[in-house]
Amino acid sequence: MSSEPSTQSNLPPVAPEVLAEAVGHLTARLRKKLDAAIEGCAADARPGEDGGVTVRFGEDALVTLRPGPSGAVTSAEQATCTCLLAPRCLHRAAALGAAPLADPADSALPHPDADPAPDADPAPDADPATDAGQRPDAGGGGGDSSGGGTGPVPEPADAGAGPVPEALTAAQLLAAAALWRAAAEALAAGVTAGGAVVQAELLRAAHSARLAGLPRAEAATLRVVRGLRAARERSGGHRLSDLTGAFRELLHTAGLLASGTAGPALTGIGRRAYRPGGSLHVYGLCREPVLSATGYGGVVTHLLAADGAAHSVSDVRPGGLARARGAGSASVALGGAALDHAGLARGGLRISGATVSADGRLGSGRGVQATPLRGIPWTEEPAATLFARPAAEAVAARLADRDADPEGAEPALLGCEVMVVGATGEDLLVREVRADAPLLRLRAAHPHPELPHTANLRRIAAHPGLLLRVLGRPDLDRAATLRPLAVGPVPGAEYTLRLPEEWLGRADLGYDVLQGGHFPPGTAAGPSAAEGPDVLADSPLWRVRRLLESGVAGGRRAVAEAARTADPRTAYGPLRRAGFTTAAELATALAAEADRRPRDVFGRLTDPSPDAYARAWLAASTHLAGAERSLVAASWAW
Repeated sequence: MSSEPSTQSNLPPVAPEVLAEAVGHLTARLRKKLDAAIEGCAADARPGEDGGVTVRFGEDALVTLRPGPSGAVTSAEQATCTCLLAPRCLHRAAALGAAPLADPADSALPHPDADPAPDADPAPDADPATDAGQRPDAGGGGGDSSGGGTGPVPEPADAGAGPVPEALTAAQLLAAAALWRAAAEALAAGVTAGGAVVQAELLRAAHSARLAGLPRAEAATLRVVRGLRAARERSGGHRLSDLTGAFRELLHTAGLLASGTAGPALTGIGRRAYRPGGSLHVYGLCREPVLSATGYGGVVTHLLAADGAAHSVSDVRPGGLARARGAGSASVALGGAALDHAGLARGGLRISGATVSADGRLGSGRGVQATPLRGIPWTEEPAATLFARPAAEAVAARLADRDADPEGAEPALLGCEVMVVGATGEDLLVREVRADAPLLRLRAAHPHPELPHTANLRRIAAHPGLLLRVLGRPDLDRAATLRPLAVGPVPGAEYTLRLPEEWLGRADLGYDVLQGGHFPPGTAAGPSAAEGPDVLADSPLWRVRRLLESGVAGGRRAVAEAARTADPRTAYGPLRRAGFTTAAELATALAAEADRRPRDVFGRLTDPSPDAYARAWLAASTHLAGAERSLVAASWAW
């Protein structure tokens, strides 16, 4: 529900298509100077008149950005420069390039986690899996396809048995092919060469995808562009593994769309659809802060219906960290219920005329009526069911859901009873209270230092042997790792938490602060603090991961250099000996393709297209993701 906050900027967010257009107007000579011109723009920004922001370039050029009512620059007319070359000038493009990217939602729609206004009909908002709410233009008309012709596209992956997907329109096929080309070029360039010009080509293709009605592809592209920016700026929140995953998602999505074999899941949903849900009784489980990289903040309160169905109520708006911290006690905008999120997390609601989205989000239209109910402890149904199933079984089900929809919504919450082992770095080691259970790693769901997750885990780690009930979200990309959202005492245990009665037997780790009085006196005989094996870190798959990440960081050239400095048959021998034969073959093929640059007698490239390289990279990356998912599932059972 959160992402690392981006570097703060004095410049207003800029719509991707506005930036792409500005860079597109530059001459080849000015494009070479763009990255250097962008440096320092954000620091030089000053407040201007009428809510605008100005950036000065020397004595004769002053760029002014005037955001619209949404707070973002959404049209070319809102960015002006006083120089003679404007609007086709380097100054204007540099100021726009230094500004943070706006979500398409900023021009018309709420944030993906935001609910409709309480006094309005339940207008649907964006699909949370896209991280960028947007509505395709009516009719899906064709946009700029970033070049003529469809060009070569990757061969479709096996879609498996299932319903025949609806045929994509010609505009969607053109937009997807353009997006594949732009993504392949960006991958071949890598972070080192993926500057503003490369990013602008991605943004142009993303805008075409939006116009064609491909919101999921657009959102995947924006994640790649933001990742490239963070990597080039050496942002503290940047992780090369995240950017590698973003490239894999973008290439996978664009490739299948361009092949014409993609179903509705890959096309995406521009706005979340709410359907009538009748009468519901829902009970609070916990609250979770929401903090996005695009300046949104708020809270999501997780609920459980009487039949065990998961629901949630969100309150996410612009405001960043301050909004995320304060929203935990803000009023719930649902059916006139006189309740705040803190009360709802430990209470319940009787809702009539409910509206519910496919992912369980509750809408707040005019016909919705809600009255408070008594909350239930985790020991009562339906919450007790969450803790009745071994964690390994619950994670296996979550992984099966991901296999069905690899880029779908975040995994559902699971509960387990654990014994504290001790700290390992910023994480907490615990062992599930059942026979032959493996060590689990509890990692802060939201590591921002101004949120109490990490501090609460540190306090818990100081009490080895403590018995806890933990409710959290499994991290399906890490071995035996759980992102805890709330903790509570184990019924009947002596050495367990002692929480205030009004907390109803649980503490929300993102809002409640555990104190000394919440822990039992004395100490208990805890299990051994020796850290168990990490099946992901210990497997030779790290060799493939390093190759893929080196390609993202340094581009095709970095992969080619790796192929020249080491014999692939020797470098990937450990993979074959460990049984990862396919991984070894795909890595070898990737290295060979990266180094394949045929030239004519004059030294000119005879095949400059990066398509074959992108296909080889995507094949190795997709296989690695599948192999690591299998290891993650095994790590919960060992």
